[in-house]
Amino acid sequence: MLILGSLPGERSLAAQRYYAHPQNQFWHLLSPIIGVDLPALDYDARLAAVQRSGIALWDVVATARRTGSTDATIRDAAPNDLTTLIDRLPDLRAIAFNGGKAMAIGRPLVAERDLAILALPSSSPLHTIGLAAKQPAWNAIAAYLA
Repeated sequence: MLILGSLPGERSLAAQRYYAHPQNQFWHLLSPIIGVDLPALDYDARLAAVQRSGIALWDVVATARRTGSTDATIRDAAPNDLTTLIDRLPDLRAIAFNGGKAMAIGRPLVAERDLAILALPSSSPLHTIGLAAKQPAWNAIAAYLA
């Protein structure tokens, strides 16, 4: 499973860590899927637990102009080389896009691959539908884990 976000927000970029904003729900959404309390772990242990479960993380956007952290302000996005990454993951079965912007930019880049595609509601605190409303869509990840 490959989970692709759009572009890290300001806090994540400053911390050099995925989903570093304390209100981002990413680690909470993934915890019940892999059976590990990810928010209780330090960052390196979180990444190790996610990797052990068969999940890789990356971003669709390599570079862009953006004011603040919201995806709505992403301009002039240059995508990451998803083709090369996918070619290096022979056991990859599915790609999950964390949010609409990641899906809009990334889906065309992987459209011709024989992979399941999951559109997930954004884990961002700006996507305010709440954790309970997001969790069912995120739970679909479990079907692709070994």
